[in-house]
This record gives sequence, structure tokens and C-alpha cells, in this order.
Amino acid sequence: MLGGDGTEDEPLFRPYAVTGGRAEPSYHLAMETLVSSAPIMSDDLSLLTPEQEAIIVLCHSVRSVAEISALLRVPLGVARVLIADMADEGLVRLHLPRLNQGQPDHNLLERVLSGLRRL
Repeated sequence: MLGGDGTEDEPLFRPYAVTGGRAEPSYHLAMETLVSSAPIMSDDLSLLTPEQEAIIVLCHSVRSVAEISALLRVPLGVARVLIADMADEGLVRLHLPRLNQGQPDHNLLERVLSGLRRL
């Protein structure tokens, strides 16, 4: 992707280096799964990697996994691995979609659509 000055934009970080080469998270995260930052003590912020800090900042507002991937400019699989690891560490909260009798939650779909429009 070219930036406004004609140079190629670099991703915030090298994708597969931060996942240890893993392309699959420890459990399935749908791209519409919503993510929010968990409360973190200020002392704990110094222990975060730059990638974790970027996700924490993004998720002060609830974001979908797809939004996080797009905003960080990393492949969806990489974002899923990072988010799943952070959820395991209690750094983020996952808000999994609830389906009623096979029908999607319209409120969830509206929030995802709204988020995508903001991109």
C-alpha cells in the first residue's frame, strides 16, 4: 500500500515475527468477534509488547477482530493469534456473538457495519 508521499507504508510490526510463526490462534475467533480492553494497572503497561499496547489502545472502543486487523495492517490470522493470546492473559475481553435460533444478532451486525464504515 502506498502512502501519501509515494513510499510504501510499513505495517506497525512484522506480522509473523510477533506470533512466533503461528498462523492459528489457540481457539477460533470469528472476524466479527468484538474485543475490548480489560482494565490494566499502570505498572503492567510497561510489560506490554508494542503490539499488545497498540491493540489495548485500539480496543478502548469496542472493535471487531476484522477492524483490528485492518487498523494494524496485519493479516487476519496474525490479528487472531495476538488477540487470542491477549485474551488468555486477561489483557482483552472477547464478546462472542450470540445467535438466536440460527439468526444473527442484528445489534451486533449494526455495530460491525458502523465500525467498518468508520474505516
